[in-house]
Amino acid sequence: MEIRHLRSFIVVAEELHFSNAARILYVTQPTLTHQIKQLEVDVGAQLLVRTSRKVELTEAGREFLIRSRQILASIDDAADAAARVSRGERGKLAVGFTGTATYELLPKITRRFRKECPDVELVLRGEMLTPALSEALVHRELDVAFLRPPIIAPELEVRVLRSERLGVLVPEWHPLADHRRIDLSLLATEPFVAHPARAGGAMFTVMLQSCLASGFRPNVVQEATETSVIVSLVAAGLGVAVLPMSVGAMQVVGAVLRPLSATTPGIELAVAWRQGDISTVRRRFIEIVDRTLAEEDSPSIDVEGDQLAADHRCDVCEARERHNGGAVLVVGHHRHRRA
Repeated sequence: MEIRHLRSFIVVAEELHFSNAARILYVTQPTLTHQIKQLEVDVGAQLLVRTSRKVELTEAGREFLIRSRQILASIDDAADAAARVSRGERGKLAVGFTGTATYELLPKITRRFRKECPDVELVLRGEMLTPALSEALVHRELDVAFLRPPIIAPELEVRVLRSERLGVLVPEWHPLADHRRIDLSLLATEPFVAHPARAGGAMFTVMLQSCLASGFRPNVVQEATETSVIVSLVAAGLGVAVLPMSVGAMQVVGAVLRPLSATTPGIELAVAWRQGDISTVRRRFIEIVDRTLAEEDSPSIDVEGDQLAADHRCDVCEARERHNGGAVLVVGHHRHRRA
């Protein structure tokens, strides 16, 4: 049974006139007659009664017309769905992320992706550390992941998106909160809140190496997998934490984020997916990531530049400091405190 025969039958059934139907279908009348006869052979039932005066549907023909319309509607819908999937407009995408990617970059990308691809089911999983994200990608539990290099998984395609300056998060009452920039050596006697060392996350490794390069081993008194929990613990006064400056987008109450000195290395953020993945939805997502980064004007990208904490403050902070001649404490981006 051919789909074109179903379409021909529907037109004949609606017109009840072979000549009119042939004209609509752009075929000759003998060709149309042959198609209907072949369809009746395939179905095993007479569908039309044709006389010199008129054409009528048989009872079987009326039932077959209903089903034929349903079949063609399903075929058209399937073709449309397949075309939309091929264009990356429909489907499902599972995206995992490390915690620090959620506060600044991921919300922008997610909003844009949902706007451009509203029919794609976007599943977000986090907060996860890089080893867990890499494993989830390899085992096809995730399609894309935002993580921190190094990534030891030859099965993955990895693209570094940017390098972020590191900062120190301290309780807002801490003496270092008055500093515009903090040298890491000043933290030698401080208790640290950090990501767990055993989990193998990049953030702990970078923090440890930076502290050792500054002449001390950090005294980690509390560990937490989620960056948001680390921030809350610092705000509660349990210690200080070394984190990317993008964490400042959280607008945390009770904690102050200050950049480390320019000599402190930064930390990279990358996006990864499985090598050989031909998913159009995944490609659309990566295109949106690239466009979002290209349009972004964030000082956190420039690790080598001499950007100060003022880069992360609003005009109110700057004006108040000029007026009072004192220090301005920033909680997140826009919470202020008198000098």
